[in-house]
Amino acid sequence: MDETEHNDTPEQGQERDLGAEALLYHEHPVSGKLEIHPTKPLTSQYDLSLAYSPGVAEPCRAIAKNPADAYRYTARGNLVAVITNGTAVLGLGDIGPVAAKPVMEGKAVLFKQFGGIDVFDLELDCNDPDKFVEIVKALEPTFGGINLEDIRAPECFYIERRLREECAIPVMHDDQHGTAIIAGAALLNAVEVAGKRMEDLRVVALGAGAAGIACLGFFLTLGVRSENIILFDKDGVVCRDNLSPEDARFPFAVGRNDLGLDEALAGADMLLGLSAGGIVAPEQLRLMAANPIVFALANPDPEISRELALAARPDVIMATGRSDGPNQVNNVLGFPYIFRGALDVVADTINEEMKLAAAHAIAGMAREPVPDSVQRAYFQHGIEFGRDYLIPKPLDPRLLTTVAPAVARAAMESGAAHAAIEDWRVYESELLARVGIGQKLITAILSQARRDPKRVVFAEADSYNVLKAAQLVRDQGIAEPCLLGSEARILDLIEEHDLKGIADCTIIDPREEPELCEQYGELLYELRHRKGVTRYDAVKLMTDRNYFAAAMVEFGDADAMISGATKEYPKVIRPVLHVIGPERPGARVATMDVITSRRGTYFFADTAVNLNPSVEDLVEIIGLTASTVKLFDTEPVVAMLSYSNFGSVQGEEALRAREAVAIAQERYPEIIIDGEVQANVALDQELLAENYPFSRLVGHKVNTLVFPNLGAGNIAYKLLDSIGGCEVLGPVLMGMNRPVQILQLGSSVREIFNMVALCVVEAGRREPPGHDSES
Repeated sequence: MDETEHNDTPEQGQERDLGAEALLYHEHPVSGKLEIHPTKPLTSQYDLSLAYSPGVAEPCRAIAKNPADAYRYTARGNLVAVITNGTAVLGLGDIGPVAAKPVMEGKAVLFKQFGGIDVFDLELDCNDPDKFVEIVKALEPTFGGINLEDIRAPECFYIERRLREECAIPVMHDDQHGTAIIAGAALLNAVEVAGKRMEDLRVVALGAGAAGIACLGFFLTLGVRSENIILFDKDGVVCRDNLSPEDARFPFAVGRNDLGLDEALAGADMLLGLSAGGIVAPEQLRLMAANPIVFALANPDPEISRELALAARPDVIMATGRSDGPNQVNNVLGFPYIFRGALDVVADTINEEMKLAAAHAIAGMAREPVPDSVQRAYFQHGIEFGRDYLIPKPLDPRLLTTVAPAVARAAMESGAAHAAIEDWRVYESELLARVGIGQKLITAILSQARRDPKRVVFAEADSYNVLKAAQLVRDQGIAEPCLLGSEARILDLIEEHDLKGIADCTIIDPREEPELCEQYGELLYELRHRKGVTRYDAVKLMTDRNYFAAAMVEFGDADAMISGATKEYPKVIRPVLHVIGPERPGARVATMDVITSRRGTYFFADTAVNLNPSVEDLVEIIGLTASTVKLFDTEPVVAMLSYSNFGSVQGEEALRAREAVAIAQERYPEIIIDGEVQANVALDQELLAENYPFSRLVGHKVNTLVFPNLGAGNIAYKLLDSIGGCEVLGPVLMGMNRPVQILQLGSSVREIFNMVALCVVEAGRREPPGHDSES
């Protein structure tokens, strides 16, 4: 099933754009979606002598004596092969191994993103099942697990069975068992909601491919009786008279070949669809028993749409493979965490006990209270177990720490494990450390923004990057752009770069809007007339697009503002402060950058506003930053940075930091904060605990770094952004009275896109702007 959060049916006119964007995405800045990073230092001759000859001989000798030591001295224990021959790729069919490579790379990045698992994708030019098995079996020493992908039926059944028998590492064909496990989890809960029993369930299945057969087999494991299953393929009902006992369909075949779908559905409890879109009519659902369970899992179009199904049967309990409705049966709920758990106990297989454990863990999560972070990510409130919530959402961060431990425990209890987990709490921390939270934060922001799009004014719409970002946010349903600038220039850029998706957006040139400038100028005059601004000055300033955009937001003519890609930060923030101002008179505003690295996600502040903050300024910055970090569904652990460690050096700057910490600890007792402390000490728990055991930061992973002055913070985040290896979101403007974000000069399309999404989410969390601002 789908393993993304985007629908596969773009709106009219967008499919061509999406295709072009996909090609650019895969080509630039480097080809493909994967690269290899060393995990050890390689900066000196000594390092090289350890990594390769002569030092590498020692782990080789150790492994030769004890092959299990490969899991100690190499990356094998965190390495999975994603292997295909390209014979059944998504909805594309038999396109061959080379053409399948982008999909396999995509699968690899999902393994890494959600499970922290490294992957080599292998595309084999081999359609002979026995030869395929021979090749993969020969590769076994390289990997800790094997994920088979996009291999056509019936060969996939034979290939997986043989590899599971012959390999001493986990092997799983995800198209079969990943789908089966997630569908099984949904069925466990659907049966409870419907008030039915597994052993009584009458199931009609459409589709006898790999996923369909695997789902039915797993349903048997869950308690469904084989005599209660009727299977249809493209030729009609599957009859045992036409099959050999070795055929994968045989266990689900019936004894007559004249059985039609209508007759089969009469009184049936469940319809499982893994076939083709639109082949089930509403009147056929009316034949089914009360509270019918309908899993219409064909993609991109289900066997019957949710809308038609509900119209025909208001009591239907429905799941699909789509992300634009509830109960999405999505394989990404399973495979990263199943392999994670299997690898972490050095399992030699993925057995039925482990699959059942995964299904029950996923089903159990849906019955638990849904975290606020998940509700916000999907812009839904009151998500709770029931017809519309049978399985967790794909962005639920609990999946990793719920499913992987359940699979690992099942492997240990069933005898499949060759290593044991001693401390499950420590294991949970290790799991979180493997994946970090960075991309999940951004993904959650984008998902939330899509569910409540806002009107965003783009103050620099005469820039290609800004216009391209505007088109993307509109195409993806994140925002409705309003473009400021010369209409002729903007339309020329739209034509030149084929950005027709925004050709009908509102375009405003403030220089051509004297009435609006008068109206907005009166607001500015009222705010600034005691600060040297005359009424004439105020109206004239409104011809500046940043003043105009800020006034649009203040007046409620736009929900949020984005600017800064073409101007220095001070030139943009000044109009915003003059028109909108901080949340309360005299309060501080500050900025924070979100730094996503291989070590995790960190929040830096202040990075763009306060030049030499006073003690009270630092205290406010700490409070603003901690509050903003919480909006990213992260509990802040704050280190106040300095060149001094807890009084080790006396100096004015260190003293300010020390005093700010003392006040902040009293003012914000709920926040874990300490300092002043050097950056390397704050981020090294062992060093911190050994030398400063009294610190409140001991035992807590620091994620929020407050810098003593603007120079330090600005230089730090820009260095990390420029050197590479990190992704930066920001600077995030904090403490403003309205949703405004100011970009870095020269921001990329991706950076603008992410910041607009953040702006939209911020706007969704605020009351609609009025006209009585105190700014």
